[in-house]
Amino acid sequence: MPDAKTAPADKAPGPKLITELKVSGHLMALDPGLFCIVQTPSRSLDAASGLPGVRISLPPGPGSRPEAVTITTFRPDGWLLGGGDAALVRVLGAPAQILVTIYQAPNATDGAPNLQVMRLLEPATGGARAPQGAGQAVAALPAAGTPKIMELIAHIAERGDVGAMVGEWLGERGSKKWIEGFGISPTGEVTPKEIEYQAVLGRGWLSPWVEGGQFCGSRGMALPILGLRLRLRGAAAETHEAFYAASFVDGTSVGPVAAGEACEAESLAAIEAFQVIIRRRGSAAAAPAAATPAAAPAAAAAPAAAKRKAAARPDAPAKPAAPVKPAAAPKRR
Repeated sequence: MPDAKTAPADKAPGPKLITELKVSGHLMALDPGLFCIVQTPSRSLDAASGLPGVRISLPPGPGSRPEAVTITTFRPDGWLLGGGDAALVRVLGAPAQILVTIYQAPNATDGAPNLQVMRLLEPATGGARAPQGAGQAVAALPAAGTPKIMELIAHIAERGDVGAMVGEWLGERGSKKWIEGFGISPTGEVTPKEIEYQAVLGRGWLSPWVEGGQFCGSRGMALPILGLRLRLRGAAAETHEAFYAASFVDGTSVGPVAAGEACEAESLAAIEAFQVIIRRRGSAAAAPAAATPAAAPAAAAAPAAAKRKAAARPDAPAKPAAPVKPAAAPKRR
């Protein structure tokens, strides 16, 4: 019979059954509205374990209000991992709490991963106070110094709310001042209920559709949007068509693009200005060309500049008048 004291030494140690992780929990109070919570990319991401990871859930107790809070993650397993995953949280009625739990590897030396909370939509407040997100009627924001109500409103960094009409450029091209949110409320043949739009938040990632007359994005939160997408609906989709173009803070410009397409830069730079054109189907085909940003007029002006330069040269040969081909010389007999 083997000695009980020496028997365990004959066996290799088994795998560790339990690994203690660094776990911290936080209660976050959210007002009514739609929020996007993003875990920014982490330098300490462990590809094998997937840590650090974040879970967003309802806490125990009545403060969680499960009947009024909806949490939707972009990953089917519900995790926010260090690669930049996100979750949408909708709160209805009254403020509620969510539980944010952070999981880190036991040997993690850096701090907890950074989370960014963006308000995408906020219910209308009935005029009690200016909302920081969506839900405000665009028609309630007339531009300063003009009696007419603006059809397009954008909140621009360091400038505030700026207005324009459909067909005009909203924002300043080349200013490097990004747009944080916008709203569209046409007053012509197309009504606000016949248009809806989204903000581009990332590559392949857009905010929920917003009906015309509502604000999409944020105000005063220093969170730029990266583009826009809009479409017509109802009877307007049959009788009218829409085009839009934009310029971005990295100097690029895109458009005009047709309704339903995302207008965004390949670099995903923040948008600084955009133009929306709505016209009746079958009208002049040249109308959308006006939506081309500053780069297009510069290119179109190049041939004219070349002509002026040639005219200024005294030795430049004059261009022969039509017909260009000279007459043939008579044949000798």
